[in-house]
Amino acid sequence: MIGALKRFFAPAEAAIVEATPADAADIAALHAVSFRRGWSEDEVETLLIDRTVLAHRARLGRQFAGFILSRRAADEAEILSVAIDPRRRGRGIAGRMLDLHLRRLAGLAIRTVFLEVDEANESARRLYARAGFTEVGRRAGYYPKPDGGTSAAMVLRRDL
Repeated sequence: MIGALKRFFAPAEAAIVEATPADAADIAALHAVSFRRGWSEDEVETLLIDRTVLAHRARLGRQFAGFILSRRAADEAEILSVAIDPRRRGRGIAGRMLDLHLRRLAGLAIRTVFLEVDEANESARRLYARAGFTEVGRRAGYYPKPDGGTSAAMVLRRDL
């Protein structure tokens, strides 16, 4: 009985699947609250219909919880964006989504994955470090900060 109650009250596991153009509005809305310059629904839809773009999305029940998008070129890919709903962070969704995404890229014969991350984004840096990404470069003054300053973009790489 106690086991049944624990399962009933346990947080739901996120369902992670490939995103489609039908997810464009949810992705655009989450991108807008996650980054200083959000993407419009049309921009997201354009990415989602591009055959070189791979996208996954996560849902907790009916609630949109996160997304990841990357673009492929030859045997390389660049992760364009990752975001988790602020109310859903800290539940391991980003790690599971990134792992699935990287496995899918490997299945598509991608050998190397790159991304850029704000050096001030500690949680994202920890996520990528746990996933095996290492710093291969920096772009000074890349990201604007609310106080008018800037922070560097760290260029990260992982071989699959």
